[in-house]
Amino acid sequence: MHIAVYVPLLLSLLAPFGARPLSERCEPRLATWLLTTSSLVLGAASTISLGLLTATGLIRVPQLADLGDWSSNSARRDDPTQLSIALIAGLLLGGAVLAAARMLWRRVRTLAAAAMDAACMPARDGLVVVDDDSADAYALPGLPGRIVVSTGMLHTLDETEHNILLAHERAHLTAHHYAFVALAQLGAAANPLLRPLATAVTYTIERWADENAATSTGDRKRVARTVGKAALAAHRTPALARAAGAALGILGRRGPLASAGPVPRRVAALLAPPPGRHPTLAAATAAVLTAATLATAEAAHDLHLLLRTIGAW
Repeated sequence: MHIAVYVPLLLSLLAPFGARPLSERCEPRLATWLLTTSSLVLGAASTISLGLLTATGLIRVPQLADLGDWSSNSARRDDPTQLSIALIAGLLLGGAVLAAARMLWRRVRTLAAAAMDAACMPARDGLVVVDDDSADAYALPGLPGRIVVSTGMLHTLDETEHNILLAHERAHLTAHHYAFVALAQLGAAANPLLRPLATAVTYTIERWADENAATSTGDRKRVARTVGKAALAAHRTPALARAAGAALGILGRRGPLASAGPVPRRVAALLAPPPGRHPTLAAATAAVLTAATLATAEAAHDLHLLLRTIGAW
């Protein structure tokens, strides 16, 4: 545990520097998977590391050591971790667990509310048109999900742009983008250092949906124009009320075309050639996650050996 236990914490400090390159250079679907997995793995690994450090402090308490037939004196002598570090780790661990549990509970409740809203909405081919002058459109998760579009948004766009808008929103539903965002935010709740990764996921799912719309229509420039036009219209008008809040409470944001991700960056990406997979970035991400996993396993093994040693006294 001399070094291995600190590796996931160090990698959590470095990981946010890779969020922007992944979100900008990698194909959006791949970038979303890599960023979400990174947030989850590093969030879990860093939480486990805090737990291991906390355990080294707990076994020094005579009353707790007696419960495990350990020698607290031997623990103080053989354990390289300072007691002050163990105490700080314990406080951070408590905060991480509470934050992750609170976030998970809120997301589950919001998903259930969204599913109930979707089930109560009469729809034709999954589309719900709301008579509202506000320009808004969003995907509402459910079984099945719904695409909700206001008449204000339909009046803003022409027929071709309607198809682009629907292709974008269908991509959110079929690819379960709300789940990617929720999982990335769960990792960031456990480890606030990973918040840039969760923020990047909210951008890459929009890029993923944009690329789906571009593929289905075959006109990247028209999709870019539609994204900018819809975002501008939604920004100028009030948002739809309760159902949008239920859906995008899961995503952690307001309407996908309106404020989910920097729109100028999305438009610029659509005006450029489609992004590649960039295997070097993918390999580097895999290496970081492997290092975090192996370091956590090594630290846990070291603690196991320590407990065996002090238990022999």
